[in-house]
Amino acid sequence: MSDLTPVIIGVGEASERIDAADYRAMSPADLAGAAARAALDDALSAQALAPHLDVIAAIRQFEVSIPNAVAPFGRADNFPRAVARRIGADPARAILEPVGGQGPQHLVNEFAQAIGAGEAEMVLLAGSEAISTIRHLMSKGESRDWSEAIGGQLEDRGYGEPLLTRDLVQHGARTPISVYALFENARRARLGLDRRAYGLEMGRLFAPFTQVAAANPHAMSREVYTAEELATVTERNRLTSDPFPRRMVARDQANQGAAVVLTSAGNARALGVPEEKFIYLHGGADVRERAVVERADLSSSPASILAARRALEVAGLDAAAIDLFDLYSCFPIAVFNVRDGLGIAAGDARPLTVTGGLPFFGGAGNNYSMHAIASMVRALRARPGARGLVGANGGFLSKYSVGVYSAEAAPWTGFDSRALQAEVDAWPAPALAGPVTGRGVIGTYTIDYAGPAPRAVAIGTVEVTGARFIAMSDEPAVVQTLIDREPLGAQVELAADEAGHTLIRAAAPAA
Repeated sequence: MSDLTPVIIGVGEASERIDAADYRAMSPADLAGAAARAALDDALSAQALAPHLDVIAAIRQFEVSIPNAVAPFGRADNFPRAVARRIGADPARAILEPVGGQGPQHLVNEFAQAIGAGEAEMVLLAGSEAISTIRHLMSKGESRDWSEAIGGQLEDRGYGEPLLTRDLVQHGARTPISVYALFENARRARLGLDRRAYGLEMGRLFAPFTQVAAANPHAMSREVYTAEELATVTERNRLTSDPFPRRMVARDQANQGAAVVLTSAGNARALGVPEEKFIYLHGGADVRERAVVERADLSSSPASILAARRALEVAGLDAAAIDLFDLYSCFPIAVFNVRDGLGIAAGDARPLTVTGGLPFFGGAGNNYSMHAIASMVRALRARPGARGLVGANGGFLSKYSVGVYSAEAAPWTGFDSRALQAEVDAWPAPALAGPVTGRGVIGTYTIDYAGPAPRAVAIGTVEVTGARFIAMSDEPAVVQTLIDREPLGAQVELAADEAGHTLIRAAAPAA
């Protein structure tokens, strides 16, 4: 085996709950720094390894994930180097990754390639969120000063490409929860399930996740729920955007940090890192899905499935050979999509999360999958012959990065996703109608309960042309009809207004 074979040698996590006796209201840089130190100590020791770091790549916090965002308590001007300062490191390169939950796995893939090519020596990946602390302190009228003037070299990779089109935004599908609800109800339509049956299917998917989270010391929720408890709408489990009760969506109120250390096998041995710490990346892939309105089928993301299959192919495996999974779980559809696409049966006993998932472990912003990788590394060290797959999702099922891991050594061959991306880019897109006046049929929808009154958003086909329409309604009678009866397959009367919206003026849903 080549000395340049990339290996993960250390992982670390840090977390705090606002109700804990030792709660310190740590900043994002403090959480990431604590996780980074834990990762270096896990490998050998921070004192021994920090001077050898030549790259620190960090994940962007949610609070600064859009241009011109202002962090309520301030922030470090160079987040990777703020982390470096806390562990006594001074890397040649500091990198801030673009927005997206795929970031941690994408960085593992990128720097495994760089290490294998001799272009990097030792790399620290780190990220964190302190969303829970920010909201907690602001609710009490308190403040903190988390600003740090670090300076120095920084490769800021920006915010990434826009993932929502004007058509969706102007019709009310502006947030992840509303767009994912459209995907989820499209899957319900494909399966032919009513609201209750589909709610129980989502509950059965996530109930085992709550058991994993209950045993995870870094989880933000330790409560175990049955499928029925997750699916049943109550005052404490209110409906957010149909079909999602509150417990079915990512828990963004988290204070969590995680870090991963990569180097070459030869360098790790030379530094005295024990080989029982080594975890090998057997395969990987990174793919971008088409824009939401350009997808022929809104009930799935075939690009994500292609990425998972390609990573398995590089590893010389199939899904049946994987013992442990962590499939990104911001919403049930993100898990269903890859589970179904890989042919994993609903009753399969293998866990689909090693952390407890975003609704229960915590949705640590763009950094969740760093925790998944950390948990996966620990699990695979404990089971040296096992294999694990981490699937990391960004945007609106928009970007997917996959890694296949094992403690078993494997020759490093590298991988290239460009041909896969070219295939996705060549897929045909459905025709999209402009503002529509006429009749149509709803293919998917959501009722958004976030505002002062419920609002309906629907995507379907225009009766005459077969083109795709996007429409909305906040007329109480129309929205109530869609709440009371089945919207999927409903015939609707559409009308274009002067502002360029398509409005649902009347609906005739099935009983």
